[in-house]
Amino acid sequence: MTEASFDLIVIGGGPGGYVCAIRAAQLGMKVACVEKRAGLGGTCVNVGCIPSKALLHSSHLFEETSHGLAQHGVKVGKVDLDLAAMMARKDKVVGDNTRGVEFLFKKNKVEHIKGAGRIVAAGEVAVTLNGGGEQRLKAAHIVIATGSDHMDLPGVVVDEKQIVSSTGALTLPAVPKTMVVIGGGYIGLEMGSVWRRLGTEVTVVEFLDRIVPGMDGEVGKQLHRLLGRQGMKFRLESKVTGAAKKGKRVALSIEPAKGGAAETIETDIVLVAIGRRPHTASLGLEAAGVEMDNRGRIRTDGHFRTNVPGIYAIGDVIAGPMLAHKAEDEGVALAEILAGQAGHVNYDAIPGVVYTWPEAASVGKTEEELKAAGIAYKAGKFPFTANGRARCNADTDGFVKILADAATDRVLGVHILGPDAGTLIHEAVTVMEFGGSAEDIARTCHAHPTLAEALKEAALAVAARPIHI
Repeated sequence: MTEASFDLIVIGGGPGGYVCAIRAAQLGMKVACVEKRAGLGGTCVNVGCIPSKALLHSSHLFEETSHGLAQHGVKVGKVDLDLAAMMARKDKVVGDNTRGVEFLFKKNKVEHIKGAGRIVAAGEVAVTLNGGGEQRLKAAHIVIATGSDHMDLPGVVVDEKQIVSSTGALTLPAVPKTMVVIGGGYIGLEMGSVWRRLGTEVTVVEFLDRIVPGMDGEVGKQLHRLLGRQGMKFRLESKVTGAAKKGKRVALSIEPAKGGAAETIETDIVLVAIGRRPHTASLGLEAAGVEMDNRGRIRTDGHFRTNVPGIYAIGDVIAGPMLAHKAEDEGVALAEILAGQAGHVNYDAIPGVVYTWPEAASVGKTEEELKAAGIAYKAGKFPFTANGRARCNADTDGFVKILADAATDRVLGVHILGPDAGTLIHEAVTVMEFGGSAEDIARTCHAHPTLAEALKEAALAVAARPIHI
């Protein structure tokens, strides 16, 4: 057993962990990052954000070629799907990204230790090395950045073949005839969209009375309508109580969420996408005395410190949205705090995006949240049907909605459903980060014709003076 000493040890090589390690190294610290996966990048790069977006883009191109090009005067013959080639491209994208992180580690002199880490005590980590043996690491600071795992549903056992998590949904060997997605959140809608475009009949079962429950209600309602128009089916206010394999099929027991008679439906594939849970098992947290909350998350203060001196936590293992970019910002902020700087994360300006088509993107407060808090606000909305570039692109579904404080005009929330919403939202994020107003957006010159003009018009609509509607 070997030993080594560092200024900082990061357990977990996902977006939060590897970014924290790199930033700390840039600030002059001697850093080790412990990761048990073969490739760096965590769930996001290996079996999450990156492969899912690769498949979303490829499947979108397939559907556009099959059904959308004729209106542009582009005629094609029979369009065939080469699923193996699509999957191979997805795998290459993942490999390129993991190798990119490895390059950044070498560039910034971060030591990559391949194995499973556990905290022995404050200041000491034991690593069960992937190649065999154990290594002890010592450091004044230890960061837990181990991310999250898919959440299981009682009575529905994931085997990653017929009943899959998001991981298994990324590697199906053939296009199933039918799929039931349990959960109407980001992951379920995105992976459901991939397979629906490739020919699968997709049904989404959601316990609540709406999809994407964390987003603005109007966005959720319209996204539901548009995905339904694309062929996706929905069973809202319903719960799955069990699953039984019947040869190559799966029989699901479904009941009304509020109680009632159960029914059985059969499908080829079941995707369980009801959420994610912090990955904190086997880290030695209990023995180290690290406190957890009632949802299995590590308790931290405003500077990512746990109750044990020298042990910190960021990303999906602590409170807040389970988003890669949130974890990255926390990793940078923590590294800067440890270096004596003023690291900070503005949790009121973290965007969320659903990468369906159209995309749905949001930052700040929803109308429901403002009403519940009793905050007086003004809303301005502009539809993409009235945007020149959207018309040129034949992508006119959706709208932009801006919510501003009724007294000060400060932007409180922005919600976009439409083409490239995930890109467009960042103008709003920047304005909110600087405490800007709807008038600031309205008075900013936007190039014509662009989709971004819809934000300007929505900002004008806050003051009841839009030009193009």
